Amino acid sequence: MKSKPVSLLGTIVVFAFVFSAFRPATYLAGKTFTQKPEVQQVASNEEQPTPLPRGKETPKWIWKSPSKDHVFLRKQFRCQQPRKATLMASCDNEMIVWLNGNKVAESKEWQRPVRVDVSRFLKSGENEILVDGRNAGGIAAFLARLVIEQNDGTHQDVVSDKTWEVAESQDSERWAGAHEHGKLGVSPWGNVFTGAPARSQGFELLPGFQIEKLFTVPKAELGSWVSIAFDNKGRLIASDQGNRGLCRITPPPIGSDSPTMVEQLDIKITSAHGLLYAFDSLYISVNGGPGSGFYRARDTNNDDLYDEIVKLKAFAGGGEHGPHSIRLSPDGKSLYVIAGNHTNVPADFDASRLPSNWSEDLLLPRQWDARGHARGKLAPGGWIAKTDPNGETWEIVSSGYRNPFDMDFNADGELFAYDADMEWDFGTPWYRPTRVVHATSGSEFGWRSGTGKWATYFIDSLPPLVDIGPGSPVGVTFGYGSKFPAKYQQALYLLDWTFGTMYAIHLTPDGASYRGIKEEFLSRSPLPLTDVAIGPDGAMYFTVGGRGTQSELFRVTYVGEEETSPSNGTNAKFASARSVRHELEKLHRPMEGQQAVAAVDFAWPYLGNKDRHLRYAARLVIEQQDPVLWQHKVLKERRAVSLMTAAVALARQGNANIQAELLEALQQIDAETLSKTQLLDLLRTYSLVFIRMGTPPPAVSESITQKLDPLFPADDDFVNRELSRVLVYLQSPTVISKSVKLLGQASKPKQHDMGDLLARNGGYGGTIASMLANQPEMEKIHLTMALRNLRYGWTLDERRVYFEWLNQAKSRSGGASYQGFIDNIRKEAVANLSEEEKLALDAKTLSPPPTIEELPTPIGPGRKWFLEELAALTKQPLQGRDFKNGKRAFAASRCIQCHRFGGLGGATGPDLTNVAGRFSYRDLEEAIVDPSKVISDQYRASVIETSAGKVITGRITSENDNTVTVLIDPVDPTKIIELAKADIEQTQPSRVSLMPKDLLNSLNEDEVLDLLAYMMSRGNPNAPLFK
Repeated sequence: MKSKPVSLLGTIVVFAFVFSAFRPATYLAGKTFTQKPEVQQVASNEEQPTPLPRGKETPKWIWKSPSKDHVFLRKQFRCQQPRKATLMASCDNEMIVWLNGNKVAESKEWQRPVRVDVSRFLKSGENEILVDGRNAGGIAAFLARLVIEQNDGTHQDVVSDKTWEVAESQDSERWAGAHEHGKLGVSPWGNVFTGAPARSQGFELLPGFQIEKLFTVPKAELGSWVSIAFDNKGRLIASDQGNRGLCRITPPPIGSDSPTMVEQLDIKITSAHGLLYAFDSLYISVNGGPGSGFYRARDTNNDDLYDEIVKLKAFAGGGEHGPHSIRLSPDGKSLYVIAGNHTNVPADFDASRLPSNWSEDLLLPRQWDARGHARGKLAPGGWIAKTDPNGETWEIVSSGYRNPFDMDFNADGELFAYDADMEWDFGTPWYRPTRVVHATSGSEFGWRSGTGKWATYFIDSLPPLVDIGPGSPVGVTFGYGSKFPAKYQQALYLLDWTFGTMYAIHLTPDGASYRGIKEEFLSRSPLPLTDVAIGPDGAMYFTVGGRGTQSELFRVTYVGEEETSPSNGTNAKFASARSVRHELEKLHRPMEGQQAVAAVDFAWPYLGNKDRHLRYAARLVIEQQDPVLWQHKVLKERRAVSLMTAAVALARQGNANIQAELLEALQQIDAETLSKTQLLDLLRTYSLVFIRMGTPPPAVSESITQKLDPLFPADDDFVNRELSRVLVYLQSPTVISKSVKLLGQASKPKQHDMGDLLARNGGYGGTIASMLANQPEMEKIHLTMALRNLRYGWTLDERRVYFEWLNQAKSRSGGASYQGFIDNIRKEAVANLSEEEKLALDAKTLSPPPTIEELPTPIGPGRKWFLEELAALTKQPLQGRDFKNGKRAFAASRCIQCHRFGGLGGATGPDLTNVAGRFSYRDLEEAIVDPSKVISDQYRASVIETSAGKVITGRITSENDNTVTVLIDPVDPTKIIELAKADIEQTQPSRVSLMPKDLLNSLNEDEVLDLLAYMMSRGNPNAPLFK
């Protein structure tokens, strides 16, 4: 699963989640668990009633003292001439209310107070309210307000307080005064009357569908489930992310109240991110646990238990960017495996659909991530591979991913994957949202570490099908086999762990590929989705969990009136274009002799096709063959589009001896006559010629510069990006002055496909909106990134404008690495200054003083906080809290030193802005109070002992064959050391989190509750938590 750590890292580091180092699980072979299905509440969008007039008295939360789980409460009162009366009441947990012997209200949800017109039950003179109140454990209390409007227009209030009487039975003779817990607004209930209602815990779901909860996973025994698959008998297999092994689930028949049965399997394997039953075997993609790899489990003696486990292939990689899901090929003969960018391609792979001479292909030097993530990780990044049922032969099918967790085939046999974003890049020009891609044969999607991510328009890659937005991709499935309406049988379902949203993507053929429209299928907050599967009963099954959170199993069925008979998912539209692509894809392999010649001849006409996917597929056919067979054709090609596509193929061979001829051919293309897309292709082609074949001679460089210089600046941002990149590389004499002039011009804020995200959820949408309100100027960041490479050609005024722009860029909001990127751009630019320039420029221009305010001190008095105390205080969602005090407590407890929240804060720990979408109050409290219980592999410290006897504790941020880089101060990302691997005696994962245990102990109760509310608000001061 994508590393979206929700941790409190720092001297304050982490509440980091993810499986810890593998320890054998306590397997409970044969032990079963059962639970009856429960239909889930669907959130309502009903309008809020008119607020009641403000009364003189504030209602109090009341109950019996000492507390009992079942009590009766009553209040006798008089009124004169009542015209209208409204009762509001709430009880933790259940109540029935009578007025003058008439049942007027009933409730089992304290956070949704009842509001009822009781006018017809009220009378002049004596009246009595009687309440049957019940509690299910924890704090018990009742709250009420009766507003009476008299005939003369005056108002009378009857509120719950100590004047009420309470007894253990209705006919008791021992009624006593009620005990007051506190006024309306007190914790843990908050302001349930006058504030907005608590955010619905129900599902947002499309009409006609129903959700049932089938099972709540006992975490201590069965862990937190991250992958599921059906076996050959219609049972689900589920895996814990940590060390609790596999379970087998028998769902109840749809429509019955029979229980779900769960049994823990006696199989010594765990940490599966992918499961698939095929070829009479259970295939398991293990991520960590007993060792990352591709496993097969079989029942060899027909006793319905897996008694044979074989590791078919070891994978070098793990963690949340390790090996993930498995899929059966459309022809039922092969298996496909998908893996994240921290997993090397399978060792000694047998074949590759894309040429295996992959490289970074960056024209200008990259910056690694400012916080060290994926430092040193090189192409090809994440990958998809095909293997046989015995895992013996491996073929690379697609690459260039960051961290795709899952994939699936459509009815036409086409493969689609859901790739991750790098949320720390938010606000930079190299940020790429989570996205669906059409993973065609040999596809390359251009993930490169740090600032090196390829633009989606690069001619040597393929574009995304649909941009989804920020999130954490997990499970994927098509709806085939579901008893849903046809539209939803054919949809591609995507699960987002971070924002608790399942999307339905509706695909339509478009040329040789597809286009897609996204629709939100279901959501809830929190809802940390993990995996999804369509059952043989026609229902959809999905799980929540991951990173140690509470796991549950749900089932979606259709109960509406639309037709649900099986739909043929195939689509004949543009079938001919797809057929041509398939013919080209059959040739994505090296050939010899006449076969190779015929392949080149067949593919060549498609190099200039208007369809990008056909051009791409044709180029791969050419590249797979010996260049001797086709390089002469490239140099003779005169059709601009065909020439550019063929030139990419030739440039990637890296033969510097033919660079001059290739550039001469490209120089014949009239750039001013090209469309925007074609101009971008030409600029990328030039870049690849320079990257793979080297810097051309000065005369050639000058000729190309003269051709391109007049085009810059253009009226298109993407064209400007590529022109500035190439012109900086060629050291154009005008690129500095033109770029600096652009830095001084006003720019329009850009949403970058954030509009849909903001509209679909007010909570995290509001958080992102607050960041976009102060968003960086991405085109100018690109210009400063490019210009940092130039040492000469500057005037002093241009230097000053450049550094002053970087200074003001620091005031903008972005992802967790944004500030670090700006700092690193400045550092590299300063390194290119002459001594004279350094002296001439004001020190504040080059290195502005820090603007971080001094941390406030806690109000206190503090005390030791325990998990169960916190859990009791937040048994129900908070309300009536203080946003400003929570924000202050976030700083006073030093969380802000290491974590960003709402675009502000430190950068050594994960961004906590959207923690509410992933964790319950209990999860959050446990992570703060006991940070070492579950430590993310991404944020786990290591204890390193050198051969000289020195012990170093810190977080390993990167390593290569020779060295290891270690962050030794979790608060300051610049404090790193580099160790030679030859000097390291041993390295052990630390069992202790870098985050201190007692962060809350300096805070008082209000500070703690306001802090928790602040963290669960996604930075929205108008959230119901504060009303």
